Amino acid sequence: MSKISNIAIVGGTHGNEFSGIYLLKKWQQHPQLLARSSLSVETVFANPKAYGENKRYIDADLNRQFSASELADFSLANYEQSRAKVLHQQLGPKTNPNMDLVIDLHNTTSNMGPTLILLDQTPFDLQLAAYVKMLMPETVVFLDEPEDDLANHRFLASCGRRGVLIEVGPQPQSVLRQDILEQMETMTGHILDFVDLHNQQQLPELPHSVEAFLYLDSIKLPLDEQGERIATVHSNVQDNDYQPINPGDPIFRTFTGEDICYEGNKTVYPAFINEAAYYDNDLAMSLLDKVRLELS
Repeated sequence: MSKISNIAIVGGTHGNEFSGIYLLKKWQQHPQLLARSSLSVETVFANPKAYGENKRYIDADLNRQFSASELADFSLANYEQSRAKVLHQQLGPKTNPNMDLVIDLHNTTSNMGPTLILLDQTPFDLQLAAYVKMLMPETVVFLDEPEDDLANHRFLASCGRRGVLIEVGPQPQSVLRQDILEQMETMTGHILDFVDLHNQQQLPELPHSVEAFLYLDSIKLPLDEQGERIATVHSNVQDNDYQPINPGDPIFRTFTGEDICYEGNKTVYPAFINEAAYYDNDLAMSLLDKVRLELS
């Protein structure tokens, strides 16, 4: 695998997710904390205007603006759509990226712990996941929706030749938690160490496989005909990210006290349960499959 020379660590893609933002400030004051002998690391503050207004975004979710078609459409010109085009030129462009790896830092209000989100399943990605999980066993490996080409992906991290997200929670929006901040910093350090060892062809022996969760679908909260919510996430599910939901298990409780049960025909595993950021689209949770990835 080719050498990873240039890495961008991005924080503040969502302006009210503070761990990445405050880590960027720390690293900008102490760049030696990111220094590794075989690579160059750049820090990028993605959405400073949203941070200044203490909002997730100004006009649209910045982390959904990076598909090739949207980047090429200059009629899409609200704040985040315009900011995405600037970031794409800085980190990409996708046809010939400036960055060999983009690490995008995120918080979630859901009880997901330290989660490493992969956009691809190349040997590099799988070895990275195995290395991080070996050194940080509490890490959860999350496989995002597969795309035929990263050019079609809408996430900011897809601007680089490779991209990953670090998603750590639970943390309320616009606050900091010591444990969450430290988990994010630790995982970032492990990723940089992995890349440095990869570049020097000095990787240690890695596990032959790694457990991961593959995104299947997202489900919405129950709504009435007027679009008003009529139920909330069931207490059996709330805060139990990555724990199994079986067919027939209750997943919602209506405000009149009735249970709504999962109607799928296989066991699934939820994540982003009751995520506060999804207030604008009524999403209740993502549903995942548990898989085992074999390293080649």
